[in-house]
Amino acid sequence: MESNPRAVFEHLFGATDSTEREARLRRLRGDRSLLDSVAEELAGLRRSLGRGDRSKLAGYLDSVRDIERRIQIAETQSDRELPAVAQPAGIPAKFEDYAALMFDLMAVAFQADLTRVSTFLIGREKNVRTYPEIGIADPHHPTSHHQNVPAKLERLSKINTFHVELLGRFLEKLRSTSDGDGSLLDHSMMVYGAGMSNSNAHVPANLPILLAGGGAGEIRGGRHVRLPADTPLANLHLTLIDKMGIAAERFGDSTSGLNVLSEV
Repeated sequence: MESNPRAVFEHLFGATDSTEREARLRRLRGDRSLLDSVAEELAGLRRSLGRGDRSKLAGYLDSVRDIERRIQIAETQSDRELPAVAQPAGIPAKFEDYAALMFDLMAVAFQADLTRVSTFLIGREKNVRTYPEIGIADPHHPTSHHQNVPAKLERLSKINTFHVELLGRFLEKLRSTSDGDGSLLDHSMMVYGAGMSNSNAHVPANLPILLAGGGAGEIRGGRHVRLPADTPLANLHLTLIDKMGIAAERFGDSTSGLNVLSEV
């Protein structure tokens, strides 16, 4: 997990100032030159090492090959014009600004095809974050243990609504970004939700899960689907894995796929 937007940016685009094309090309040329020089030195070093050190070197080479793979992907996308995103300075003070920045980085990574999978933990377990921007001074986690007190339930509802609004802005950005014969949202599958339906009682069943995106024509949206109460959430995950072209018989505690998603 990486919570610093600057580190996420540098992982995607390197230590460059922005996503501007010339800056990306300069970074790619520098990274390629550095890896070439490392490869020459490693060839000589490998012959002088014992078995244990050669094993350690192999692990290092795996990381080098991963960098090379990322460079190759970036090179194939180097002529693609990307939205201007400046290198973040760090973690913004306001959560709204922080979430928007992380969502922007995910969107541009999808647009540049630098990754096909991404996750964003909006509220971690035992979260003590407050939300003064929406008038919530109480920490999130204690508020989630509402004990059915109306005032606490109202505050928790405001926090949940705020989070969904932030997600909605991200989905709208994907919907307005062209991708092939549709939009990024048309060609994506986004799962949003939590591991508990009743945070006060720690109930992990009957979860309200949102599935957004068209899955490249594989998912029929615009519906509210109610499944049997004992349906594992992993059944949804197994279905999405299948729609990504990955053969899997089980995922976690799954019992079957969800054919209802494909009623297109």
